[in-house]
Amino acid sequence: MSQVAKSRATSRRLLPLLVLTLIAFFCGFFKSFNRPAPASFLPPADVGQADAAPTLRTYFVSTAGGPHRHAPSLVELRDGRLRAFWFSGSREGASDVEIRSAVFDPRLGQWGAETTVIDRMTTQRALWRYVKKLGNPVVERSVDGKLHLYYVTVSLGGWAGSSITTMDSGDDGLSWSSPRRLITSPFLNISTLVKGAPFHYADGTIGLPVYHEFIGKFAEVLRLDTGGAVLDKQRLTHGRSALQPVVLVRDVARAQVLMRHGEGGLNRVMGTTTEDAGQHWAPPANTELANPSAAVAGVALPGGTLLTVLNNIESNRDALSLLASNDGGLTWRLLHTLEDQRALGGQPIDPAAYAVGIQALAQETLTAQGAKSSIANAQAFAAASSKIMCIEQRCNYEFSYPYLILTARGDVQLVYTWNRSFIKHVEFSHAWIEARLKATLRNSTKAYDNARLH
Repeated sequence: MSQVAKSRATSRRLLPLLVLTLIAFFCGFFKSFNRPAPASFLPPADVGQADAAPTLRTYFVSTAGGPHRHAPSLVELRDGRLRAFWFSGSREGASDVEIRSAVFDPRLGQWGAETTVIDRMTTQRALWRYVKKLGNPVVERSVDGKLHLYYVTVSLGGWAGSSITTMDSGDDGLSWSSPRRLITSPFLNISTLVKGAPFHYADGTIGLPVYHEFIGKFAEVLRLDTGGAVLDKQRLTHGRSALQPVVLVRDVARAQVLMRHGEGGLNRVMGTTTEDAGQHWAPPANTELANPSAAVAGVALPGGTLLTVLNNIESNRDALSLLASNDGGLTWRLLHTLEDQRALGGQPIDPAAYAVGIQALAQETLTAQGAKSSIANAQAFAAASSKIMCIEQRCNYEFSYPYLILTARGDVQLVYTWNRSFIKHVEFSHAWIEARLKATLRNSTKAYDNARLH
């Protein structure tokens, strides 16, 4: 083949890529001149009548031994009940993974039976495209009362080739609209994932924290209308520094973002802030929060106090803690240790000893009345956890992927992955949070005074 013929063949091969690039460029250029008007954040509302007594209650969303369960999210329903979502299957990324859900009744202190919301094949038929796997469901309620469920779908490759699919429900999750893809990028619409809780702007639009994993690893915020159209997109980080942002709205203009660090991180949570409702963001920087590159959760309380739940350690995911900040995320103090199996870290736990440990942890879970759990068959917890967490006579503990919300009553609700086998739920009453905040503040003040005296 002559040099001229080779050149023409190369040009023909590159032409589709050039066309796509030009389309993406002009779409982005057009969008830059059609950005929506800025809007203030919708801050956390003042709470209603809270329980007089400080209470902390823990539950398992499901007590049946079964498949892999991971990445839960949570929303409050109109009548005060809670609905949780998570993905479940034989393993993460398997073709049998489904998005599942259950409802919690606080009056009974019980979770109902888990049900399937959507599976891979149903999603595939609705999108008219091959779907390889599902993951990471998050949920929120828009100003029109509808629930919006967002979850990750992958057609080719790994999570870096993902896009976001969404569904709506007008009856608190009893039925759902047909799945549809969010258009987050004009260039192939790939590599957008979701994990952090959505938030709201004062004009009723929705803020959806997202992140990318293809080539770069960086965090963004999408601004959506209630129909799911992307109105705007703001970059929070660049390069390969951060994943899975969580936006903690403090007031109409200020917010703190916490992010899982990407490649080459310093085993610290990354953070950024805004003072103008997201029109500008401070350069991202490491916070004082230790983290082994794992998902974090957070929520802002009325008045500006920030809460976060995370693996506040530099390696593994065998400890999980609730922390608070009263200075906009500059410093944090421990409120409560949720899980801690670090004493066994690095040791080859044999399956028999692990089963005993898992049964003990399961039976420590409290019921709504504060009594010891009525779990009759703790062996089911051991069997399910061992199947996933034990490899070649060595077992591990994992408590990960927390998700926090603030209810209308002022209570804080938490769900997280418990040994990749179950979803655990922790309920902190408003009074319990207030009492712990006061107690830890007194303790930190005493420690500071003692340090000055000595």
